[in-house]
Amino acid sequence: MNRVGLIIVLIIAAVVGLDSVFVMQEGQVAILTQFGEYKYSVNSPGLYGKVPFADTVHRMERRIIGSDTPPAEFLTRDKKKLVTDPVTRWKIIDPLTFYKTVRDESGAKARLDDIINSELRGVLASQDFSEIIGSARDPLMQEVTRAARKQALRFGVQIVDVRIKRADLPTEVQESVFKRMQAERSRIAKRYRAQGEEEAQKIRADTDKEKAILLAKAYELAQKARGEGDAQSIKVYADAYGGDPEFYAFTKSLETYESSIDKDTTIVLSTDSDLFQYLDNPKK
Repeated sequence: MNRVGLIIVLIIAAVVGLDSVFVMQEGQVAILTQFGEYKYSVNSPGLYGKVPFADTVHRMERRIIGSDTPPAEFLTRDKKKLVTDPVTRWKIIDPLTFYKTVRDESGAKARLDDIINSELRGVLASQDFSEIIGSARDPLMQEVTRAARKQALRFGVQIVDVRIKRADLPTEVQESVFKRMQAERSRIAKRYRAQGEEEAQKIRADTDKEKAILLAKAYELAQKARGEGDAQSIKVYADAYGGDPEFYAFTKSLETYESSIDKDTTIVLSTDSDLFQYLDNPKK
């Protein structure tokens, strides 16, 4: 055998040898078919042998797979359109059934999308729009998950859960809804401002009333105190005048001099003026 022939034999032997074994990675499952006929399943990682060129290994993902369903419009019970894009998490539990029914992941995703949209359409049609975007979303998605899980078993797939990434109105009606929401919020704000102004007016009126009452009481007390002071003053003056009229007249004259004359004041009066009677005749 010449050198070229030896090289060809070695190449063929290498190809046959490489095609005689296959390696299973962690997180994978596989089925082995021979000319399209199922032989056995492989569920554990490791090195396995097979018949070269006759056996075919079909690998599948053991771990949980996530798939996004394209956004679609749904009609709620109150006849409102809702755009949702569900997310489904699923895993392969029966590789043979999976291979026979959907072949691969893309085939499985297409079938699951149909199931999810069908179940979601029925569930959303039984609820109002406000309930779907509110607290009822989780129970609704649990209901969709249970119904879809039963149907997915015939493909060798177990649905873990179904969730909605977003739930929006269609683009053509979003603007009108936003304007209506703004108008509603503006109406509520005006009502609150009117209520606040009404309360402010009541507070101001009560404050002005209390102020007027306090001022009236203070004025009454002041007048009363002033009257009592005047009465005491009059009594003192009366007692002083009654005890010694002449001395009273003298002190009053001195007070008059003190209040009307200072060092810069010049007054010209007649000598018989009452102001100077005590100066003219102190013993009088």
